[in-house]
Amino acid sequence: MRDKIVARKWLPVIGLAILSLIWGYNWVVVKQALAFSGPFTFGMIRALIAGAGLFLITAGLKRPLSPGSFWGAVLLGLLQTTGFFGFSTWALVAGGAGKTAVLVYTMPFWLLVLAAPLFGEKMHRWQWIAVGIAFAGLICLFHPWQQQAGLLSSFLAMLAGFSWALAGAWNKYLRSMVQVDLFALNAWQLVIGALPLLLIALLLEPEPIVWTPFFIGAVVYNAVFATAVAWSLWFFALQEMPAGIAGLGTLATPALGVLCAWLVLEEVPIFWEITGMILIFSGLAILSGTGLRAMKKRYQA
Repeated sequence: MRDKIVARKWLPVIGLAILSLIWGYNWVVVKQALAFSGPFTFGMIRALIAGAGLFLITAGLKRPLSPGSFWGAVLLGLLQTTGFFGFSTWALVAGGAGKTAVLVYTMPFWLLVLAAPLFGEKMHRWQWIAVGIAFAGLICLFHPWQQQAGLLSSFLAMLAGFSWALAGAWNKYLRSMVQVDLFALNAWQLVIGALPLLLIALLLEPEPIVWTPFFIGAVVYNAVFATAVAWSLWFFALQEMPAGIAGLGTLATPALGVLCAWLVLEEVPIFWEITGMILIFSGLAILSGTGLRAMKKRYQA
């Protein structure tokens, strides 16, 4: 019995580790795929294929297909798929993959701040310090005192992180209020969130998709691994962990994104970007330490 409890304790941690590997490299994949497709078109294709696949899996496993709350799934889809996919993919059009990854993964800070009033997960002194350090890092990444290209891209990436945090908070609240299957909820929010992306793509992206072998592979990687598999792992982590701590579990992803962008895309950050990244990673490191201690106390109890 004890072995089963210990094994279950580590399942969300293992899931987040796999998720970080998948998402870390995906920033490079999406950046390269946008040479063959518009950002909203790519996001829509990714979401629709992943949602359809999850519906088939859910039906094949004879699990409930109901989202539990239709309007709850609508709001989740708008935040998680339309907002996050739309802003993050749009940010990659003009911005570097590594910098975009770091700005998007300010999500744990937003989620931690939201979790305090919404779920009573109080922020302690070191967590406030970490948020302050991260905010200083954001200022360095934007470095508004210098003229620069890509300011819109940075702002869009930060909006993606905030939209993701809102979705995480709403997901946790929704699952506390209604009984819902993990796969069904993810499938519904993907398909619902893809519809506004489709509308935007029809209005703003008249250019046809260039169907190359690389683009097809990028779609498969995104739809299957980076979306269907990874988002299910994320929702599972939210179910098993406090919201703020689950957000901390993704902190390896931006580091992997920066490393992959440097090695594959030869993106070399400037001084202020390096300083901002160091500050944000330092804040994440502080948060991870406090989060791990909180998890240890929870499971010991």
